[in-house]
Amino acid sequence: MTDTGGTPHWQPGDQILWRYRANNPGGPHICRPVTVVQDTPDLLAVWMAPGTECVRPVLADGTPVHQEPLATRYTKPRTTEHSRWLGMGVLKLARPGEPWSVWLFWDRGWRFKNWYVNLEAPRTRWTGGVDSVDHFLDIAVEPDRSWQWLDEDEFAQAQRDGLMDSGEARRVWEAGRAAVATVEAWGAPFSDGWESWRPDTRWPVPALPVDWDRAPAHMPA
Repeated sequence: MTDTGGTPHWQPGDQILWRYRANNPGGPHICRPVTVVQDTPDLLAVWMAPGTECVRPVLADGTPVHQEPLATRYTKPRTTEHSRWLGMGVLKLARPGEPWSVWLFWDRGWRFKNWYVNLEAPRTRWTGGVDSVDHFLDIAVEPDRSWQWLDEDEFAQAQRDGLMDSGEARRVWEAGRAAVATVEAWGAPFSDGWESWRPDTRWPVPALPVDWDRAPAHMPA
């Protein structure tokens, strides 16, 4: 980690954690070890390699969240489990203060598949990585620049279940429309050529630490 203009930044190849806190009060329930690709005042780019051991939420009986009917998906008790990321890896791009991150997916043979806009709280940096809260609503962006909303049903259900009040929901919609405007103008990071990026073959797959859910330590000033 280096200090650039008073703000510490990670170096390419550094390993950090990309975490999401639960939407109700609580600690992180999603944790993904990643490798830093770029960290500047304008952009944090990280790579989640195939086979990475991650943490994800599941229902208390072990049922995967997406298999639970929507009406009870957010009200049944939950726990977490460890799992491996399958398929190709994911490149995640996030600009400071922006309420979304942009993920790039590839099929086998590095055929670019699509961009994915994950609406979320602006990320909080700490010594071990970044933390955020997922906002349910997402946007898929195809290579031909067409786009569509995703998970609108989950976004609505989260509001019905009290995980998001009307004011926050309005702010999420506003963030989504701002992201769409960026897509339609083909601004950064979509126009930056990241789909041609490839990871350094020397990078090892980061390990999931035992204390993956530890309280974040503040970045040094």
